[in-house]
Order: sequence, then structure tokens, then C-alpha cells
Amino acid sequence: GATTIEVGRCLISDLCRAKGITQTQLGILVGMSKGQISDYGRKRFLLSLENAKLIADALGCHIDDLYEWRYKR
Repeated sequence: GATTIEVGRCLISDLCRAKGITQTQLGILVGMSKGQISDYGRKRFLLSLENAKLIADALGCHIDDLYEWRYKR
């Protein structure tokens, strides 16, 4: 059967901590409010591809690193 993928936990806050910046600082770097970054972190909203790329570039990681991913068969 086909493999499906499920978006798991958002890792933005972990990545910010590892980089030594706050979510507020990340927001400033990418032109988003702390609330917007927080909403992404809580999975209230999923990142658009464009915003995922902006955040990944700011954090020095790949888009794939922003979430945990679950593969199912």
C-alpha cells in the first residue's frame, strides 16, 4: 500500500533553544510576530511552505527539521 505521512510535534521552540534565540527574536528575523511563531509552535496553524523556508533558513536547518514526521503504511 501507499505510504502516508503525518505531521507530528512542531520543533521550532527546540530549535530556537538550541540556537540560543527566543521565539521573539526569531519572529524579528523572519518578519513575523511572536504570537504567529507561537501559533506555529503549538500547531494552531501549519507553516506554509514559504514561511517554513524563511524559518528554516533563519534557524540554519532544513524544512524537514521543523516538525516530527510519522510515516505510515
